[in-house]
Amino acid sequence: MIKIYNTLTGKKEVFEPLVSGHVGIYVCGVTVYDVCHIGHARSSLVFDVVRRYLEYKGFNVLFVKNFTDIDDKIIARAQKDGVEWKDVAEKYIEEYYIDMELLGVRKADIEPKATNHIEEMQKIIDALMEKGYAYAIDGDVYYRVKNFTEYGKLSKRDIEEMLAGARVEIDERKEDSLDFALWKSSKAGEPSWSSPWGGGRPGWHIECSAMSMKYLGYTFDIHGGGKDLIFPHHENEIAQSEASTGKTFARYWIHNGFVNVNQEKMSKSLGNFFTIREVFEKYPYSKEVTAEVLRYFLISNHYRSPVDFSDYGMNASHAALDGFYAMFQKVKEAGIGKAAESPDDAGVMSAIEECKKEFVEAMDDDFNTAAAIGSLQKLRRGVNTNIAHGISHDVAGAILDLFRNFGAITGLFSMDIFKWEFLNTLPFKGRDRPALREVEKLLTEREDARNRKDWKRSDEIRKQLSEAGIILEDRPDGSTRVKR
Repeated sequence: MIKIYNTLTGKKEVFEPLVSGHVGIYVCGVTVYDVCHIGHARSSLVFDVVRRYLEYKGFNVLFVKNFTDIDDKIIARAQKDGVEWKDVAEKYIEEYYIDMELLGVRKADIEPKATNHIEEMQKIIDALMEKGYAYAIDGDVYYRVKNFTEYGKLSKRDIEEMLAGARVEIDERKEDSLDFALWKSSKAGEPSWSSPWGGGRPGWHIECSAMSMKYLGYTFDIHGGGKDLIFPHHENEIAQSEASTGKTFARYWIHNGFVNVNQEKMSKSLGNFFTIREVFEKYPYSKEVTAEVLRYFLISNHYRSPVDFSDYGMNASHAALDGFYAMFQKVKEAGIGKAAESPDDAGVMSAIEECKKEFVEAMDDDFNTAAAIGSLQKLRRGVNTNIAHGISHDVAGAILDLFRNFGAITGLFSMDIFKWEFLNTLPFKGRDRPALREVEKLLTEREDARNRKDWKRSDEIRKQLSEAGIILEDRPDGSTRVKR
């Protein structure tokens, strides 16, 4: 039984999807005017894990995540760079995919662009005007906030607080300063679409209402995003969506916490702002290792809590992953050739079953990845203690299967042991090193030489790799361990 902390109600609730066995999720995507930062990374990873876990529990998940490809920031970037706004949007959509691939974030099932849904937005605005929730002035259309009596139910703010906290554009034409734009008349040189109110473009909030309801229906299960979107973006989505349809919009609202840097809010003005690319440049491991370390770091904290990005946290995450991969190697070696039952099998199997129970309980409790990873760490310590006398092949397989299955949920433990050891041990910046594929080719050649009892060629390859800083340890069981 999964429980979700619902921002709308302010408490954990048992998750009951609208349609049994099916889950519809909409997550607000990026505004594509620049490359992604680590705040985007956290949100993407949080909902990637939520989606994976729901699938693990047997749900058929329809995951929708949009691109805001028309916005003031995109227009400003295009003017600054001297290019078309479409070129800016397309460029940074491609950059987004590069970053998400680095992090191992799966693509959404549907990834709509705002500019492909202008008609749907206009239909919602039409409905709002007919019902008295919107009004037009000089080609602009505004939402009449005071007419939606439940306004503020998500953010838990009263009108006075919202007036103080909202980024309200000064426009004396509006009936109320809290009213927000549904449609903006285009200025000279700006992109424009025809509408009943004149040429213009949509406001930000109406975009997500249109795209989410088109693909998931008027009412759907989960709406997600960063905590910074609660007000005004998600508050406005609720107001315009529910006023236009007369139905509940999203049933569960999930919001991830902020990323701080060295205990300060991430900000370009403070000089502590990191893009995902800059994180990969900052930590001199291979891309594959840095990606897994960053992923471990970001999901080893509960998604609703703020997370403090720091060298200490990244180094601790790297050490934790190194401990897991070292344990995988021990398990692999301990289980080789031991098909018969071992004295330590019972203790290890008991620890496996306990870990399964604790992991699922943690994830069922509002996707508590921190506690879930804690259960994996507990099992790692138990395995290291209990395999001193060896374990059977079957028990070794059960351990590795558990980490493979739970790794598929968390997105961790994706590398084989050799690749991890080869890629992560030493920083590679400014150092020459043979490519992984070249080492694998030499290892295969050396194994063939040993099978042919060509000891001379085997020793030549060992020496060649040693000169490149790669040490081979031949084991009594015939296996070879590779390390730097």
